Amino acid sequence: MIPWLDNSLAFPPVERALREPNGLLCAGGDLSPQRILEAYRHGIFPWYVKDEPILWWCPDPRMVLVPHEFKISRSLRKTLRNGNYRIEFDRHFPAVIRACADTPRDGQPGTWITPEMQAAYCTLFELGFAHSVETWVDNRLVGGLYGLAIGRMFYGESMFAHARDASKIAFAHLVRFLDEQGFGLIDCQMKTSHLASLGAREIDRSDFIRCLQALTADPPTPGRWPSDAATTLW
Repeated sequence: MIPWLDNSLAFPPVERALREPNGLLCAGGDLSPQRILEAYRHGIFPWYVKDEPILWWCPDPRMVLVPHEFKISRSLRKTLRNGNYRIEFDRHFPAVIRACADTPRDGQPGTWITPEMQAAYCTLFELGFAHSVETWVDNRLVGGLYGLAIGRMFYGESMFAHARDASKIAFAHLVRFLDEQGFGLIDCQMKTSHLASLGAREIDRSDFIRCLQALTADPPTPGRWPSDAATTLW
């Protein structure tokens, strides 16, 4: 049996998370901004499907990307240099999270980005914690991603692409921006071959938590990122 959360914001110690399924820590609670932020500060994130209880996770090991370790393939570098796109930050967050929810994914019959999750992260966007990176071609949103920033830690949540390399373009500009702003780590949550190809790697949960404690204590304060902060830098 996994613990059920009460009305307090306290979570069980992450060391109590199950090995199988990897990282399941507890259930219940709500998606209030205070609870979600408390979770992320301790390396915990919500993931569940519609009509089921909210489940909270902290897997071990943890997939992360150090910004300066980002790997750009030759083909992606060429696309970035061509610059036949426009990147914007924090301009159309609701559209990005809806697209992430609505875009079909191989092996996934539905989405974990429920309407309740979308509403919760839109609230976090209004509070300056959630951010979006958007790829535009001919004034059409063709790709992007969203996640949370606390201190100098970025937590990647989801991405989508309706054109070739559209999500990779957004991610590349995000990584460059985070590196320039002194962010120390990007949380990628679970291992995938795609993330590994971009330079992400697994680290022990204990090391991940230690990184969090240092990075989430640092500035900057929450707020919108300049929509035109991204430029063609390759």
